[in-house]
Amino acid sequence: MRIRYENRRTLVTLTGTQRLRLKIRRCEAEGCARFHRPYRPEAEGALALPQHEFGLDVVALVGTLRHREHRSVPEIHAILRGRGVPIAERSVTNLLDRYDEVLAALLADPTDLRRQLAEQDRIILALDGLQPDVGHEVLWVLRDCLSGTVLLARSLLSGTAEDLAVLLQEVIEAVGLPVAGVISDGQHSIRKAVAMVLPDVPHQLCHFHFLREAALPIFEADRHAKKELKKGVRGVRPIERAVEGRTDPEAQVVRGYAAAVRSAITDDGRAPLDAAGLRLKGRLQKVAGSLDRVTAKGGPSRPLARLRHLIARALAGTAALWPEVEQGFVFVHAAARLLANPAGETSVKLRRRFDGLLAAMQRHRHRAGDLGPALDHFRKVARSYRPGLFHAADRPGLPRTNNALEQLFGSQRYHERRATGRKTASPGAVLRGAVRLVAGIATRAETRSRRDLGRVDHARWQTLRDALDRRRQARTARTRFRRDPDAYLNTLEQLALPS
Repeated sequence: MRIRYENRRTLVTLTGTQRLRLKIRRCEAEGCARFHRPYRPEAEGALALPQHEFGLDVVALVGTLRHREHRSVPEIHAILRGRGVPIAERSVTNLLDRYDEVLAALLADPTDLRRQLAEQDRIILALDGLQPDVGHEVLWVLRDCLSGTVLLARSLLSGTAEDLAVLLQEVIEAVGLPVAGVISDGQHSIRKAVAMVLPDVPHQLCHFHFLREAALPIFEADRHAKKELKKGVRGVRPIERAVEGRTDPEAQVVRGYAAAVRSAITDDGRAPLDAAGLRLKGRLQKVAGSLDRVTAKGGPSRPLARLRHLIARALAGTAALWPEVEQGFVFVHAAARLLANPAGETSVKLRRRFDGLLAAMQRHRHRAGDLGPALDHFRKVARSYRPGLFHAADRPGLPRTNNALEQLFGSQRYHERRATGRKTASPGAVLRGAVRLVAGIATRAETRSRRDLGRVDHARWQTLRDALDRRRQARTARTRFRRDPDAYLNTLEQLALPS
């Protein structure tokens, strides 16, 4: 190929502004499939992205500052200006988007995925979705449990079995390794998708999600009982006021007991195993027992006697609520211990013991009183989850819960919050989550250089960027409708009518 003409291009890099002279070659052989097609120098791709004025070294630095050092956009802008890079704050946001897109496109390349998994002979897939708000897209993520590699992240408007089956098939073809197992929550669309694509692969259902769903009525009963008990001990503040300003030993003792009561009532539990109400009841009983011992050794002061009476009245007023809650959590904790499988039993034995536990719930249902329907709910959910609860017992490496992927989502929200200050996940976390999550995880694991970003396939990157832009335009259209429905609909009517 001959050099036919030259292009000139100006780049802003960390070392200063550079002027490039690019020699463009073309094939001059008539009849060739590439006749007169221009070819630009390969070295250009390692310096900058097409039609961009900033070099890849600036892009790499922006991504590192954001994902590794949790810098905000104004902070990144100040750092770049301090290093002599003439750049606007808005351009920092654009470069951050380019970094996420390029790195995600690079890591999604099947060649790169197979290089990362070269030492493995199989993969175990974890599948889950992240939705910051109802009505927004869901960011679906597939991750290999053995290596921790995110294999695919994609935002979808729906999560039907057919949509998820396409994602599973895409990952299997890209990785080129056999799938030894799948772990997910109990969502029915996920179950159907795995059955469609991987019918012979064990699909483990998350124990945590099962217990949380099955024990929800029991947990709610515990929370209701705790609320009623807290109502009965709301008179602590007047007792504290009675000794305000005093420094004598009696005042210190009163404040100490009041602090213990406040500590007990502000300790909330987390579903499904943490019975915060039962714990509050036990702690208040301990405080009451301590006050009784003080009484037995000489009698408490008047404020302590008021506090003892307050606690006793609260415990007596809720005494009828606790036996049913305690019985319910006996079964919940028994199920959790069984699923934990500390003895390393086989799935056959676990299933038999699990069925025995469900039968015991039915036999002792009368002991639960008003919580009988809650035990019925537990058994109903258990029957739904039962086919997928015990695969992990027979297959090493297959996790019992999908908590690792849930923690990955939590970690991404944490890092995003540190960089932006937002307390909740923004809709943009899903809009650009397909690239932002992958780029953030990869950058925190390893710093990426200009040379790394220069290896990206520009066609793959452009395809990914176009898909993100279409999703952004759809979100913009919804925003325009909310701001001015009449103008939005008038525009559509004009487009719909023939000219």
